[in-house]
Amino acid sequence: MQKRSILIQLDPDQHPSVFDRVVAIDAGTDEVFSYGSVTPSQVQGLIHGAIFTRGPADLKRTAVFIGGNDVAKAEALLAETRNHMIPGFGLQVSVMLDANGCNTTASAAVRSAEKILKGPGHRALVLGGTGPVGQRAALLLAMGGFEVRLASRQKSRSEAAAAAVTAFALGSGKVDGIECASEAQLRAALKDVQVVIAAGAAGICLLPESIWRDFPSLRVLVDLNAVPPLGIGGIEVMDKGVARHGASTFGALGVGSLKMKLHRKAIAQLFETNDQVLDAAQIHALELPG
Repeated sequence: MQKRSILIQLDPDQHPSVFDRVVAIDAGTDEVFSYGSVTPSQVQGLIHGAIFTRGPADLKRTAVFIGGNDVAKAEALLAETRNHMIPGFGLQVSVMLDANGCNTTASAAVRSAEKILKGPGHRALVLGGTGPVGQRAALLLAMGGFEVRLASRQKSRSEAAAAAVTAFALGSGKVDGIECASEAQLRAALKDVQVVIAAGAAGICLLPESIWRDFPSLRVLVDLNAVPPLGIGGIEVMDKGVARHGASTFGALGVGSLKMKLHRKAIAQLFETNDQVLDAAQIHALELPG
């Protein structure tokens, strides 16, 4: 008899995310064990509790989800989680990281763009690219063959983020860190660009409509900010491939339905085998029905 599926939710926040728990149940998980305020020093006991209670053949029915609002803290939990597996004896469980929705959101944004335009031979601009979602979007674009311009108001930050992305891009598309602190710099950044993804802080317009409508090379614009003023002017939050000034536009809620499908699919995927680590690239590679 097949054992019940158990998802162990590790969250650095005081209260484990209700959103992530609901999605886990909707994805078909039988049980969700949620732990809040988790620190790296506490991970060993939790992981050993997961891998020593079922035989290797049944460990695919146990998995770990790492979430929370702080992506850096979540990444530390992921590293510690992997450190306490014992794969040589088959004592391991699959793990997914999606702190603050960073991986599923970035993948949904890039997939939206890729519906219109594939990467090789094209350029993309990621505004707000030094944040977790922006960096992951840049990574996925680069892995898809795009030449990527990763923008920030501070060149030192954008260059550091671009270097970090390049280290994970495995020799794929080029990633350059650029400064966008003025209209002139923004216009220069848009030259010969086909795709723009805005992944900046909520309530900040990074790209006014009066600027981007002057660039006929633009084919796709994706805005991940749902809080007015939106990240890209002239886009509606529900846009899902709406044609505006010759480009296809996607708003945050328009991308959101795809993000939810990816999240549910990734959770279900965890219970297929016990040796997966689902981070940005692995989530982006998931196949969705239809």
